[in-house]
Amino acid sequence: MAQAANTSDPNADAPPAKPGKRGVFLGLAAATLLGGGAFYAVYSGLILGPSDPSARPAPVATDFAYVPIENITITLAPDSGARFLRFSGQIEVAESSLADMERLQPRFLDLMNTYLRALEVRDLTDPAAIIRLRAQILRRLQVVAGEGHVRDFLITEFVIN
Repeated sequence: MAQAANTSDPNADAPPAKPGKRGVFLGLAAATLLGGGAFYAVYSGLILGPSDPSARPAPVATDFAYVPIENITITLAPDSGARFLRFSGQIEVAESSLADMERLQPRFLDLMNTYLRALEVRDLTDPAAIIRLRAQILRRLQVVAGEGHVRDFLITEFVIN
């Protein structure tokens, strides 16, 4: 019976057909063409490029000035392992309010001293501490100075020793 089933199929003795390499080559060619087309589209600016090739970034505003905050030295808690924090910065203000902001400098110093003394050492040693400090101090400066006067706060020195 096994021979009867074998005689009805003439290709039963033939080895199985090998898959052709034509599909692999077609796939590689298509991938190369699509990759090259995508590269050209991005490189030439057809996609993901500026909508106007002559567009330039906005000019930097020049109507600001800086009020320097000299070194502030804060004594840290004795059990902290560190002895003091040395801190200084610059307050970016609108140029039209520079004289008023310079008169407010003692208030700014008091604000920063009070805030920095309230912090714990673990708050200062955290890797993201400087970002939080900057944001907190900026917000407090804006409240003291009033709306539209203080634009930014730059920390120029931050040393824990």
